[in-house]
Amino acid sequence: MDNFNFYSPTEFVFGKDRENEVGKYVKKFGGSRVLVHLGSGSAVRSGLLDKVKKSLESENIFYTELGGVKPNPRDTLVYEGIEICRRDNIDFILSVGGGSCIDSAKAIAIGACYEGDFWDFYTDKAEIRACLPVGTVLTIAAAGSEGSGASVITQENTRLKRDAGSDLMRPKFSILNPLLTCTLPAYQTACGAADIMAHVFERYFTNTPEVEITDRLCEAVLLTMIKETPRAIAEPDNYDARANIMWAGTVAHNDIIGVGRSQDWNSHAIEHELSGMYDVAHGAGLAVIMPAWMEFVMHHNVMKFAQMAVRVFGCEMNFERPELTAKEGIRAFRSFLHSIGLPVNLKELGAKEEDIPALVKNQGLGKGKTGGFVNLSSADITEIYHIAAKAEA
Repeated sequence: MDNFNFYSPTEFVFGKDRENEVGKYVKKFGGSRVLVHLGSGSAVRSGLLDKVKKSLESENIFYTELGGVKPNPRDTLVYEGIEICRRDNIDFILSVGGGSCIDSAKAIAIGACYEGDFWDFYTDKAEIRACLPVGTVLTIAAAGSEGSGASVITQENTRLKRDAGSDLMRPKFSILNPLLTCTLPAYQTACGAADIMAHVFERYFTNTPEVEITDRLCEAVLLTMIKETPRAIAEPDNYDARANIMWAGTVAHNDIIGVGRSQDWNSHAIEHELSGMYDVAHGAGLAVIMPAWMEFVMHHNVMKFAQMAVRVFGCEMNFERPELTAKEGIRAFRSFLHSIGLPVNLKELGAKEEDIPALVKNQGLGKGKTGGFVNLSSADITEIYHIAAKAEA
């Protein structure tokens, strides 16, 4: 196990009706003038926004609203939010929504403290040194942004999707009421599950030896998702299933399962080009890319993939030919994703195989390589996209 520092300052406020306490927590963390950032209308239709407003008013907290966040959140709305913060002397950003809304809120929070273009942080041209405090009321279990220091934004005019990260962006508090996720369509629930599982696998496949404790934590989250996702889809109002999934989403991405080990993140980078170009759901893109990446890199550490197959998907270990066990585990993963209604190849996703050269070019590797579990060249990434194009359930 490698040396590590683990810093997770977010206060998680979990359970039924906890959104009614949001004003208290904004005040606790110093907020007095709040930008309430939300999506396209579900928080309004469900009555959640009214509850949030009432709670803020009960604490005599000024607030203004900025709605309209879309999946794969756009830079255009971030710029608008930054201007509001400067105009209204905002000192706290409150996200009411899912991961896209939280990511957009984080981008506004760092952009409001920076004299240049906030996009500099997403292209490694500037280092994040200041951030307005952010709080969240989570409505979708998926991205884990409610507990992470990461944010992903899409530049609208180029369709490039890029990420930025800093512990300064970790939310001060996150309110997690599983009941707020019960109205999600089955497809959105499934996409969230794929995202959660991908966050685990990006950490699970590591070149660091002797990490049994975090291996077992990763496997516990994966087993939870395999059990609870079909239950939540079949019984949308099942509080226990929703609660387990919601906490799994947080644990999967606040890095408690990733400390002391190298991580990968190539599947996310490859998928970002798909959701950037086609505006598809991030989890759906990961459902296509993650198993394809696994097939391509499996031989780098066959025993790790065989371990996944046995411990997570219940495959029988073939000690004479462990590569067969590894392949069986990858098939089981793809089959599970298909069983919960997700696409398994580019065509089902709505992507085109002829666009692969453009997708690879957008990654900007040139003749270089990415880091991670396996260092990938542009030719490697091209092959992964082609595997994804030909995949079958």
